[in-house]
Amino acid sequence: MGKTDFLSPKAIANRIKSKGLQKLRWYCQMCQKQCRDENGFKCHCMSESHQRQLLLASEDPQQFMDYFSEEFRNDFLELLRRRFGTKRVHNNIVYNEYISHREHIHMNATQWETLTDFTKWLGREGFCKVDETPKGWYIQYIDRDPETIRRQQEQEKKKKQDLDDEEKTARFIEEQVRRGLEGKEQGEPVYTELNRENEEEKVVFNLCKGASTSTASHSKASALGSSALKEAGAAPTVKRKEMPQNSEKEKRKKKKTALDEIMEFEEEKKKSSRTDHWLQPEIVVKIITKKLGEKYHKKKAVVKEVIDKYTAVVKVIDSGDKLKLDQTHLETVIPAPGKKVLVLNGGYRGNEATLESIHEKKFSATILIETGPLKGRKVEGIPYEDISKLA
Repeated sequence: MGKTDFLSPKAIANRIKSKGLQKLRWYCQMCQKQCRDENGFKCHCMSESHQRQLLLASEDPQQFMDYFSEEFRNDFLELLRRRFGTKRVHNNIVYNEYISHREHIHMNATQWETLTDFTKWLGREGFCKVDETPKGWYIQYIDRDPETIRRQQEQEKKKKQDLDDEEKTARFIEEQVRRGLEGKEQGEPVYTELNRENEEEKVVFNLCKGASTSTASHSKASALGSSALKEAGAAPTVKRKEMPQNSEKEKRKKKKTALDEIMEFEEEKKKSSRTDHWLQPEIVVKIITKKLGEKYHKKKAVVKEVIDKYTAVVKVIDSGDKLKLDQTHLETVIPAPGKKVLVLNGGYRGNEATLESIHEKKFSATILIETGPLKGRKVEGIPYEDISKLA
């Protein structure tokens, strides 16, 4: 067995040593060869095969650079699409996963010098949505596949239909409440006690269907004494007064309970529709990050623009400076009672409201909805982070 055979000890040792990633400065992209040390890279550069590759590259260097750049871009975007989809992710996370493959195209052979330049180029060309934060650059893949676009349109259509159904349900509930209130305003029967104006007058109870009374009934009624008349008169009075009232209260109670169940069901449905982003234009927020220095810490600002749901361009109220911040570096502002606020999360998201009261121990507030199909509804116990002062 020769020294250069595949199963020779030296060949096996070389394969073990070359396993995994090596230093980038000892990699030749033209020959696609990774050297283990500086001496090996120097010997490779002096080899005949490397010189031939250099002669080929010198004839049209731009063609080779464009080829490597295109391969690098395609592989990077394919990894981003398959691994992360349309999620917002840090560019370094994607790049580290990309270079873990040993045969990847190295960035020093492309037209981009740094990962930041490549990220900016992806944003300019429309391949991804990019935004800069204090933690670095974040990218989000834009999927333009026809099947994906069709699926997104179907989801938006279904979401719009669900919203229409919610509005119809809200209108139906309001109509039921209005009818119930109108029924309460109608005149109710008034019950009075059964009193005799003249003690000597005979009291006759007609238990027959006909209009006339029998002689036996007259004789029995005349035989009753004054005490018996009072007891007989008091008993039907109680029945006539209490029985209808109790039945009426039970009916109202049943009707009110059914309405309360519908309202509670709708409230639970509204509370369940929450999202992890809350930024909205034209609201007042407070800067809580200390990375920008004491100049902007705890300062109030107005949101002028929302980028990709999680990032906002804010204008500081005191100085007028404009900053681009992530939502984790901002918090909502609760005004004094009576001021206008905007609901940022939950079922009432996007509706304007009036702040009625603040519950400091529960970190919540009570608001009155001013816009939308549920205008006029009073909502209690809404958390501080779900509302913010309007600019």
